[in-house]
Amino acid sequence: MPQWATFVGITGVVLALLLVLSHLTQSAFTDGDPDPSDGDPRVNTTTAAETGDGPGNSQPRDAEPAAGSNGGERPAVARDSESTRDDRSADAQSDAAGDPHDVSLETPGRRRPADSGVDPDSLSTGLVLANVAFSQGLFALVLLGAAIYTAVPAAALGIELSVAYLRTGLLWGTAAGCVFYVANELAGAAATRVGFDHDEALRELLSPDSLAGWLVLLLGVLPIIAFFEEFLFRAALIGVPAAGYGLSPWLLAVGSSIAFALGHGMQGPVGVVVTGLLGFVLAAVFIVTGSLLVVVVAHYLINALEFVVHEGIGLEWAEPLEG
Repeated sequence: MPQWATFVGITGVVLALLLVLSHLTQSAFTDGDPDPSDGDPRVNTTTAAETGDGPGNSQPRDAEPAAGSNGGERPAVARDSESTRDDRSADAQSDAAGDPHDVSLETPGRRRPADSGVDPDSLSTGLVLANVAFSQGLFALVLLGAAIYTAVPAAALGIELSVAYLRTGLLWGTAAGCVFYVANELAGAAATRVGFDHDEALRELLSPDSLAGWLVLLLGVLPIIAFFEEFLFRAALIGVPAAGYGLSPWLLAVGSSIAFALGHGMQGPVGVVVTGLLGFVLAAVFIVTGSLLVVVVAHYLINALEFVVHEGIGLEWAEPLEG
């Protein structure tokens, strides 16, 4: 007998871990990007000292009373010696107090915001690809193991072992993937045209620079990503609750699409919206066809075409539509 509640609970844990990991990754990369509006924090390090405008330097250093209180003028050597001592004392007090205009002063042990982040240029493509493949592959294995352990029917997951299922999944998945890729590009171009640009830093970071890297990406990493995300967001979050508890799959599609969008926060606000809409379309295909294979193939083609067209060929065919 299927243990629906157990599988749903494990799915919730995996989803929560994925969203937390996505948020932490996004925060790390965001903190690592310097803010251009801040400028160079060292530009004013010598301004006050050189102009004499800092504390302790409000009076000209050469100012001396013309005569002493007894009406006689002090010897020049003594006056210069006292003036030198006064200047040194004033400089020491100014250094101890700190110049409020000097923004380069830092508390020992405190890191600047940029120091706490991750510089994308310091990460190799191979390291990033290995991290993505390992984390999402591990999550996929957990969900597969949970499905087997809880005896969830294959039909609830959109899986069927037959030649017809395989043929139909590959055919419709390929067609859907190509159509959705074009629609995704047009949506991004339309968003850019009205002033909402999308972040492509993650795709650029994952782009290989060698033939071996491309083979790993196209034959290893992207299939893992497509299978895991479709298994989680479509099969586990829509198919299983609908089959086990009789919930509306369309209502579940809305919730899973929101979670799907939040898991892609590194793509920026526009990327999150476009990804959420794409997630709902994939959910609709899953509901209508009842096939996990269709959406896995479609998801894979969308990602693969984006990498090959933009990063491999360097073709920005939708750029003229951005205005």
